[in-house]
Amino acid sequence: MVVQLDEELWFPDPHVGDPDGMLAVGGDLSIDRLLLAYSHGIFPWFSFRDGDEPIWYCPMERFVIFPSEVHVSHSMRTLINKRRYGCSFNQDFHGVITQCSQLRIHEQGAWLGENMIKAYEELYRQGFALSVEVWDMEDGKKLVGGLYGVTIGRNVFGESMFSLVPSASKLALIYLARKMHGQGIIDCQFKTNHLESMGGRYISYDKYMELLNQK
Repeated sequence: MVVQLDEELWFPDPHVGDPDGMLAVGGDLSIDRLLLAYSHGIFPWFSFRDGDEPIWYCPMERFVIFPSEVHVSHSMRTLINKRRYGCSFNQDFHGVITQCSQLRIHEQGAWLGENMIKAYEELYRQGFALSVEVWDMEDGKKLVGGLYGVTIGRNVFGESMFSLVPSASKLALIYLARKMHGQGIIDCQFKTNHLESMGGRYISYDKYMELLNQK
């Protein structure tokens, strides 16, 4: 069942959503609503060209990466040891989210439009989002990859990543997992082969919420 939201700050019980995770339509992208959503595992995902109303999802099977379980292949270890690419945190959030948007902006169903970018940049300014940047140190410190996501407590809710060179987004994910020191979870939202190869796996929504609420 998909619920129509109004101006009040609320969400329905995620257990009543559709099988694909679609839960609600409407509301806004205010900081308070976004924080309420993410604290319950709910996230906005909608084509900005097809409508102005946010669509909210909360899958009952959650695809996550535990930082201590991130898989670093032999080829990735070799790439890291070459030290061609450097990594930083929160040095260019705007650059990362802009690159994530531009790489997909012409695709059907593109969701990272102007309003979404503004919302997540405001989350970042208020300390509830982070970026990981990957730099090519042999090309004048050029931004070549990265990811960004929402942060609540010890947990990171991954939103999008990009690579302008092979494996740059994998590097960003590895460095993020290392920075988390085995604490919290990285919410991947949806399964991809790329994320599965990095150690992603499914857990139930109830287990997911138990982990989110750990102090």
